[in-house]
Parts: sequence; C-alpha cells; structure tokens
Amino acid sequence: MNESKERGILLFSKISSENNLYLKILTEKDEIITGLSFGGSTKKKKNIFQIGYFLNIIIKKKNKNFPNSISAELSSPFYHSIFNDKYKLHGLLAIVSLLNISIIEGQTVVNIFDLSENIIEILSKEEKWIIDYFIYLLNLLKLIGYDIDYKRHFSKEYINLQNLQFEKLKNNSSILFPHKLLAKKEKINYNNAESFFKIFEIILQNHHLNSMNLNIPTNYLKFKKVILNFLNKDEKYN
Repeated sequence: MNESKERGILLFSKISSENNLYLKILTEKDEIITGLSFGGSTKKKKNIFQIGYFLNIIIKKKNKNFPNSISAELSSPFYHSIFNDKYKLHGLLAIVSLLNISIIEGQTVVNIFDLSENIIEILSKEEKWIIDYFIYLLNLLKLIGYDIDYKRHFSKEYINLQNLQFEKLKNNSSILFPHKLLAKKEKINYNNAESFFKIFEIILQNHHLNSMNLNIPTNYLKFKKVILNFLNKDEKYN
C-alpha cells in the first residue's frame, strides 16, 4: 500500500455510502486529489470535513483499482473570524465554488493553491478585504488563461466585453473598468463593485464556462448579492 501526506483545501464532499464521504481536495501541489474518508460523516469526523477547510491529509492507495483512502486533521488558517461575518463566509464559499470549476483531477494549475491560501488568510485577518478579493478573482482568471492585463492599460478607461481589449472611448460593447478601485485609489461603492462583478462574470462565463457547458456557481452569485445589497443600503443612508 502506498501512503503520502499532503496539505490542501477541501472543495467538495458528499456521502457515498453508509457513513463514508467522497472528498475532492485541492493540494498545495496545485493538483486535485479525490478519495474516500471511511466514517467521514460520523459525528467524530464530520466537523473536520467542512467545505473550505484547510486540512493535513494522509492518502493511502491499495492499488490502482481502489479509490484513495483519506484521513485528515485541521490545518491553519482557522476560520473563527470568517464564520462570525456573513460577508466573509459568503466570500469563502464563493472562492471554493470557483476553484471547484477551475481545476479538474489530473490537471495542474500552477500557483492556484498559494493564490487562494493568500486571499483566505486576508479574509481571516483583515477588516478591509474586498479590493484584495477582487484582485484575487482577476488573478484566478489569469491562472486559467484569461489575463486582461489591466495594470498596463490604466489610461484606457473602458474594456470591450466582446474582445476583452481596453479602449479610451466608450462604445456599445464596452463598460467602465474600475481601475482606481483596484489600485486602491477609490473607495468601493455600488457602481464600481457592480461593474467589476459584471466584467468578471462575462469573462468567466463567455470565455471559459460556456465551452464546458457550466454556469457561474450559485455560491458566487450569493456572495455578489450580499455585497451589492450592503453597498446599496449603505449609500441610501449616507
């Protein structure tokens, strides 16, 4: 029997049979590991196997005809501050759902683990995190092949949503790009946040997910909703 140790983020779990859990984990090697945790849904173990948790895992492989057997313990960062903040919690679940559709078993996306660990560290420690979160989403697009290289085009205010080119003049296919927000030279508000979400979603859906017959994850859409609702409410009372 082969045995190896990894550290990873739990992206997906479901009960497979009796008390066993089928697990999908993004490892620090930027790869997906799947397998079974025998007894993983029992009261003793289920608190470990929560979506988005960092885990130290032991993978045992009997032979190629058997699935991996996975055991685990919790690893840092820990999420006390995230669980007490509904905006951060929605943000974490959105990250996990996006990772789940960004990398498949057998594929390697270099730096995707470190990139995601960094933003989750920021979520767990910082009070002001939304701009870093937006930058993370653009960096995630870059890793999966859709780099819009916005920093080189700061002088061009608009992005064409059809060809993803930056332009100085607005047309029917373009939208104002939140350059100043991402450069932390402008405070977040409903309009610049809504523009960012629209740009990110069009790139992800039209240029990536459509080719795989997938849609924007529900947890991401919930995150966007709570953020825009907060900004809309905040601006109404200011």
